[in-house]
Amino acid sequence: MNPYSVAFTHCSSYDLDTVQQAMMQQIDTLGGLESLVKPGDRVLIKPNFIAPRPADQAVQTHTSVILAAARLLKDYGARPFVGDSPAWGGVLACARAQDLEDPLKHLGIDLIQLDTPRITAIGLGHTRVGLSAHALDAHAIFNLPKLKAHQQMVGTFAIKNMFGCVSGKQKPYWHFARGASMAQFARFLIHVYAAIPPVLNLVDGIVGMDRNGPINGRPRPLHWLIAGADPIAVERACARLVGLPREKLPIVQAARAMHYGCPSDDQVHMVGVPWSDITCLTDFEIPDLIPVRFTLGRVLKSVIKGRMVALKNRVR
Repeated sequence: MNPYSVAFTHCSSYDLDTVQQAMMQQIDTLGGLESLVKPGDRVLIKPNFIAPRPADQAVQTHTSVILAAARLLKDYGARPFVGDSPAWGGVLACARAQDLEDPLKHLGIDLIQLDTPRITAIGLGHTRVGLSAHALDAHAIFNLPKLKAHQQMVGTFAIKNMFGCVSGKQKPYWHFARGASMAQFARFLIHVYAAIPPVLNLVDGIVGMDRNGPINGRPRPLHWLIAGADPIAVERACARLVGLPREKLPIVQAARAMHYGCPSDDQVHMVGVPWSDITCLTDFEIPDLIPVRFTLGRVLKSVIKGRMVALKNRVR
């Protein structure tokens, strides 16, 4: 299999059986589950849980995409669990907002806050970052991002979702410490991703989001699941789908400068569905951009709030 292979699979709705069938077809096109995980592996399913919003708002990875991945992995004999460290609210609040908690319990699949940071040296500068031990100790990671426009990074497709493995309220700090420019923050995001690389990036593009993403944008029906092992190939393919010039995407440009991942659009190897069968958008709207860097006051406020929430949970 070409390392820059990307599979597009048409999916007309979020009906769970429809999504699972499309996902199975997609993974088979990329070499099958056996090429990604082994029976018995503990597999982190990493959705985009950013804030507790219902599924129809297209803020988070849809419930059906998460459940389809969980069922496929469990039926194969792996031991999946779902985890994230949301920017707003905890993982349980985000799951409850889109009616995911009970279906996961029915499947016997744990829902875990990606806490318990373990200091990990990332990048050539060996920057010390607290990555969740739950992610570091998993045998494999299925990265399930949501296709969205983004007020700080133009668009996000594969790489940035793994920032959720940075535990808890450390994320605002890194917005401050590495947010002097989009380029600097993009390099940091790539280093985080490379420290815990998923075996598969499977993007929920059945309904994406444009305008004021990643939270307050407009749901955009696209009817595609997009998947591949190489995150930059996936970033390039998703950007092409929604008509975003790759030279405007900080993550793609940072990856090119770092010689990381798929080096050009020409190297993206489409499997399953050729580009000639895909209608790319011409009206996908990106938001007015805001600074990546958080103010020191916002960082301190976030840290204090995080500690209060942790204390409240311990008291319970």
